[in-house]
Amino acid sequence: MFQDIWILEKSGIVIFHREYDNLVSPQLFGAMMSALNMFAEQLAEGGLSNFDLKDTRFTIIKRSGLIFVANSSKKFSQKKVNKELQKISNKFFKRYSDELKKFKGKIGAFSNFINEIQDVLEEKP
Repeated sequence: MFQDIWILEKSGIVIFHREYDNLVSPQLFGAMMSALNMFAEQLAEGGLSNFDLKDTRFTIIKRSGLIFVANSSKKFSQKKVNKELQKISNKFFKRYSDELKKFKGKIGAFSNFINEIQDVLEEKP
């Protein structure tokens, strides 16, 4: 279902990412998403929840100081995409709650999370 997924702090630091095609630096993407979110929060309470670019939908969930961003094809319903991204955020917090409390900025600390979400990630043909 998901082509790419990023988990970032509100500051824009990407602490986990999996990308189908590495087109943009993860940290550059994180900084852009953080800036967009801050701008959107100034315009509307809650900020950004999703946006579309051509045939791709970006879905955003904010929880406990983290921003979960995933992109998927528009062929999937927004409700289903939200539900799957919520499941991913639940898995992340369940698996890494202790590590998040003592997190000191080591970006690769959560790289093993890929093994827990393989079932919802699209693979290259």
